[in-house]
Amino acid sequence: MTISLPEKLAAYFAAVNKRDVAGMLAQFGEDAFVHDEGEEMRGHAAIRSWIVKTTGKYGITADIQGVDAIGQALRVSAQVAGTFPGSPIVLHYDFTLGADGEIIRLEIGL
Repeated sequence: MTISLPEKLAAYFAAVNKRDVAGMLAQFGEDAFVHDEGEEMRGHAAIRSWIVKTTGKYGITADIQGVDAIGQALRVSAQVAGTFPGSPIVLHYDFTLGADGEIIRLEIGL
């Protein structure tokens, strides 16, 4: 079964699986917000630092399991594997997209 994602989200997950920092960052709006592992990042510089840190620390890959609308957000469920205890695990990525389809908010959790 193929799951259809908006263009920027498909590009984001393709970049995650390639560990392509620039490709991941390019999908975010300039003043985007990310919440992950109890930390909050806002803007490209902070989000880039988060991407570099988590990519280096965990080296994850994400296999998309589903996508649902949750209010104004899109919830993408993905089986995530990497170098962390309990791998693989299903995580939820709650995305809010801007007018041009760019990611303006991302919250990652169980």
